[in-house]
Amino acid sequence: MSAEQAPVELSARDARRIAVRAQLLDAPQRVDLLEVVRHLTVVQNDPARPVAPSAEIVAWSRLGSAYELGDLERLTTTGVVIELHNMLRPAEDIGLFRAEMGAWPGRGPLKPWQEDVRDWVEANDECRRDILESLRGDGPLPASQLPDTTVVPWQSSGWNNDRNVRRLLDMMVARGEIAAAGTEGRERVWDLAERIYPDGPVVPFDEAARTLGERRLRALGVSRAKGQQIPNETNDVGQVGVPAVIEGVRGKWRLDPAYLDLVGADGGFTGRTVLLSPIDRLVIDRKRMTEIFDFDYQLEMFKPAAKRRWGYWAMPILYDDRLVGKLDATADREAGVLRVDAVHEDGSWTPGMRADVQEQIDTLAAFLGLARV
Repeated sequence: MSAEQAPVELSARDARRIAVRAQLLDAPQRVDLLEVVRHLTVVQNDPARPVAPSAEIVAWSRLGSAYELGDLERLTTTGVVIELHNMLRPAEDIGLFRAEMGAWPGRGPLKPWQEDVRDWVEANDECRRDILESLRGDGPLPASQLPDTTVVPWQSSGWNNDRNVRRLLDMMVARGEIAAAGTEGRERVWDLAERIYPDGPVVPFDEAARTLGERRLRALGVSRAKGQQIPNETNDVGQVGVPAVIEGVRGKWRLDPAYLDLVGADGGFTGRTVLLSPIDRLVIDRKRMTEIFDFDYQLEMFKPAAKRRWGYWAMPILYDDRLVGKLDATADREAGVLRVDAVHEDGSWTPGMRADVQEQIDTLAAFLGLARV
């Protein structure tokens, strides 16, 4: 086997532009929602909505006026986009997870925590069967309408303690038995996986892992082979792509060759001003965000108000190929307004930057159907 090529040398600007282009955050804005979801591979379906559900903000930030509230939900209703592990994914990607589902709770020798989970599910097998029977006859149903016949309660550090049915549902999703089937109000509903997932072959585990690595790298542009673990998804790309090094950043990276045209180029990239969800894929891996963009940010919704620097759900602000600040805003739907509490500027902003950001805030308010305050 021949040795791998020498690493591609990326300037800090190269890395930023590749990351922005890969996340479809450069100009022009896109026009096809399904193509956007397919390229991004995942859109986190988080229920928090201080401004709007994160998935809606992610779609709007790529599509602008081509996107309307509820378009993502309409795609899930038709079955072309499916939720798996709280992530919206193209339906055709489900086949890449079937081998993993079939090998639950893991391949090879199990880790102690995997053995504990397996044993807990086995101890509550009667409840698992009761849930399947309820869904078969009356599904889709929310968790609140499913039977809790568990005999061994779930124990945790506190957050999920005794949330027996909800934890069992998570395991049944991981096993490929049930699937999310939308929402009723703010409560997720469940159904048999066979009614939700499309038919298709099971992609062998190693082939699926490589394909997922390729898809992730295309969506990230540049990434470490083993990325920071984030909830319900990973940024791991393995050894796909080509090796790269980034100016001023230690360690080895992987680069998707599709973005080589941006390396060392003065042209070919046109940036935009974009308001991002705090859990947008561009920033959700905080370590990668810091290394590539040198951006100081944390989601502070779980901090006491007195300890917040930027706000409960402060939205990162992208300007061209840099992350330059945070927008602290809240949607007050009863009053019909988007309340802007602060715009935090990192570094020195020009009057043009301020005008562009203010225009985007106005556009966000119009998208939400709210008046700006």
